[in-house]
Amino acid sequence: MLASQSASRRAMLSAAGVAFVAQGSGIDEDAAKAALAHLSPRDLADALAELKALKVSARRPEALVLGSDSVVALADGTLLDKPCDRAEAADHLARMSGGVHRLWSAAVIAEDGRAVWRHVDGAKLHVRTLSYTFIERYLDAEWPAIAGCVGCFRIEGPGVQLFERIDGDHFTVLGLPLFAVLTYLRERGAMPR
Repeated sequence: MLASQSASRRAMLSAAGVAFVAQGSGIDEDAAKAALAHLSPRDLADALAELKALKVSARRPEALVLGSDSVVALADGTLLDKPCDRAEAADHLARMSGGVHRLWSAAVIAEDGRAVWRHVDGAKLHVRTLSYTFIERYLDAEWPAIAGCVGCFRIEGPGVQLFERIDGDHFTVLGLPLFAVLTYLRERGAMPR
């Protein structure tokens, strides 16, 4: 089971040939982030992924439940969240412009109400200098599709234009350390070797 309604995560698992059922966790992410504010960005992504996996595992203890989360930390340490409106998206993009930022994507698999596996992977996002005109045109094309995207980008679409380069795994940037997940599923016998 995938403890998420993320279109990107569903698409990655489907393309990789993983049979799954998606079920949103229903956790209050804002409250969870407030309670976990003392954690590093890496550990926050891990903790949120675990919360999602455990919440669905409590309802479906017989299933392997995959929870995942991503956190973007600006160069100054500020964490970005999903933008609440277009103006906030424009602000996020302006703040990212010309900087090198960190993205952390975590995956936790739970079974019988407990975490049995976890993996966190990071990437460095080298954002090119973005003009006001570019940001407005980008948002004309991508808003509101990116409303649910931390960092305001879909790397698999026009969001790739935001970057000079990315140091890290493509799937991690999409929001799931897929290679590690697939390796674990094969080791568990949930997928053919």
